[in-house]
Amino acid sequence: MHPQEASGAAEKAIAPYGSWASPITAAAVSAAGRTVEGLAVAGDGRLVWVEKRPEQGGASVLVREAAEPRRQALDVTPQGFAVRTLAQEYGGGSGAFAVQGDTVVFSNYTDQRLYRQTMGDSSPLPLTPDYAGSEVRYADGVFDPHFHRYVTIMEDHRDSSSDPVTITTIAAVKISDRDVNEPTILVSGNDFYAFPRIDPSEKRMAWIEWSNPNMSWDKSQLWVGYFSEKGEVHNRICIAGGDPALVESPTEPKWSAKGELFFITDRQSGFWNIYKWDEQSNVVIQLYALDAEFSKPMWVFGASSYAFLGKDDSSLKIICCYRQNGRSYVGVLDPGSGSFSTLDIPFSSVTNIVSGDECFYIEGASANLPESIAKVTLDEKRTVTADFSLVWSSSEDVTKHKSYFSVPEFIKFPTVIPGQHAYAYFYAPYNHSFQGSSDEKPPLLVRTHGGPTEEARGVLDLNVQYWTSRGWALVDVNYGGSSGYGREYRERLLGQWGVVDVNDCCSCATFLVETGRVDGKRLCITGESAGGFTTLACLAFRQTFKAGCSLYGASFHCHFSPIWLQLNPTILIHVGLCCVYTQIADLTSLRASSHKFEACYTDNLVGNKQAYFERAPINFVDKFTCPLILFHGLEDTVVQPDQTTKIYRAIKDKGLPVALVEYEGEPHGFRKAENIKFTLEQEMMFFARLVGKFKVADDITPIKIENFD
Repeated sequence: MHPQEASGAAEKAIAPYGSWASPITAAAVSAAGRTVEGLAVAGDGRLVWVEKRPEQGGASVLVREAAEPRRQALDVTPQGFAVRTLAQEYGGGSGAFAVQGDTVVFSNYTDQRLYRQTMGDSSPLPLTPDYAGSEVRYADGVFDPHFHRYVTIMEDHRDSSSDPVTITTIAAVKISDRDVNEPTILVSGNDFYAFPRIDPSEKRMAWIEWSNPNMSWDKSQLWVGYFSEKGEVHNRICIAGGDPALVESPTEPKWSAKGELFFITDRQSGFWNIYKWDEQSNVVIQLYALDAEFSKPMWVFGASSYAFLGKDDSSLKIICCYRQNGRSYVGVLDPGSGSFSTLDIPFSSVTNIVSGDECFYIEGASANLPESIAKVTLDEKRTVTADFSLVWSSSEDVTKHKSYFSVPEFIKFPTVIPGQHAYAYFYAPYNHSFQGSSDEKPPLLVRTHGGPTEEARGVLDLNVQYWTSRGWALVDVNYGGSSGYGREYRERLLGQWGVVDVNDCCSCATFLVETGRVDGKRLCITGESAGGFTTLACLAFRQTFKAGCSLYGASFHCHFSPIWLQLNPTILIHVGLCCVYTQIADLTSLRASSHKFEACYTDNLVGNKQAYFERAPINFVDKFTCPLILFHGLEDTVVQPDQTTKIYRAIKDKGLPVALVEYEGEPHGFRKAENIKFTLEQEMMFFARLVGKFKVADDITPIKIENFD
């Protein structure tokens, strides 16, 4: 029974699933689309974070916590600037800025230069040269007070004659004067670097590095280097990942106030656990063993899964989060005794933790709370929560829709491999004013996350509630290859992309049909980025689904009114019937156009040349039998827009219903509120017209569908 029904709700009207009226409109979804992209604490103890605002064209603004409780947070970034890095294409909010005292250094989106700004001052000063075309990018930086510089990852795209074209290094930028300076390279020679972290004595630096064909979560190394009197890095020591016989992926190195190096790796159990480096004996020590993930794949820079509480040896504690069986937990780890105690936190998903003065801040969400930032103060024993208060919420008035929320159910379902299981979050249709008839089952939307090495989390997302409050069932699948379940689960997809993910999505839908929860004749599928490929592969190689819609990002849907479309020629609309934002239809083209970060990723996931051909939906258009709708941003550098154009034309020529929407000015993931709204509405209308066979309650003018209208 739904929580709202337990108290005795009024009698509901009976109406076909999918036709229910709901106040959770596409406009409400886009209005609640603000997200956090990084946390840090300033010298005065106040939190600062990057906030992405779809209503401002997807601007990324640095925000500072108010000095007094219940006061409005203050924008730090002046107009004309946006805190966002394009390093590794995906960037990362935390990787786009760093704070020391009252000074912030950030990467500006339009020119990718580093700027220094005193918070409260609206005049950022450039630190790095202006390279034409944003050809030099910076990420994941930290202050180095001893040498009056800023140490950062530098990604240089200027030399097109080099191999690889993009050169990644760890570099230092002077911040002691008002002059613009060329960065000085400190560490180079490998393909990728992340997490440069300087110890409190300012004598050493730790960092993570890895090389193709590996991704950082496949195999990486943790290094420590010592600074010379001139600030150069020498006497380098590989702390973890150097043993060729031991496959591990260390990540998130941090120095305590005492100068001890902590980090996370998966060397023993295949799960990311917390370790410490004993410098005297040059050995690493596992602090706490648990079959759970204390970190996540580094798709973006600047992740912070743990932080330190206390300054002296006796009081030092580690506040950390981990994922286990589809849920996040927050706990306090005592490095000295190895004791661990969990805290009562009302978040079921935690993504970042930073420490403040006698408190810590966490970014998270739950089934009843949208993405939020909370300030947590512990009691004297640091074993139970003394205070938990929200500092920021992506949607402050979201609770007004609480009577329409569907609560996710964590499900475990069988795969095609005997005895093997995969996982998902199932959302049953729910609306406090409507219910379906006893002789009808609801339509199902299967959602496939991107990455594909990512993870769906069962938290409050108005994007999901948009569907369920209208009478749709929705399931978010964590197919084999997803993160959050350890290395073995993650590696199910190696060499099997387009097989394992497809099988698991189809198995999940079949499981829900066989258990009587959904209508087997009204199964639809949608995906984002890599999930778009899974969507297309399901449609090409299986007969499970009746239509497809592959979305670039779970929060990035969009809408434009017919009048807006007439006035704004930057949106190009074609016709078709499977909804894919940036779908990957041609694996060979995808590999050839991949940026450096993912240059070998597809090879690892697909395998040999024959598999590239056999798993590419574009090569088997004759096998498509159902409608498809596609959405793509024309500034996408991760998946080229012609990927979408190819599949659109092929499906159109085959005679199947198909539609294509392309957005000027949108990258890999839609950032503008009007596009988010338009996409969500048209996706729903597409499924309703072609599969649902019901009339929606919303007043939406559908776009034309080729081979249908």
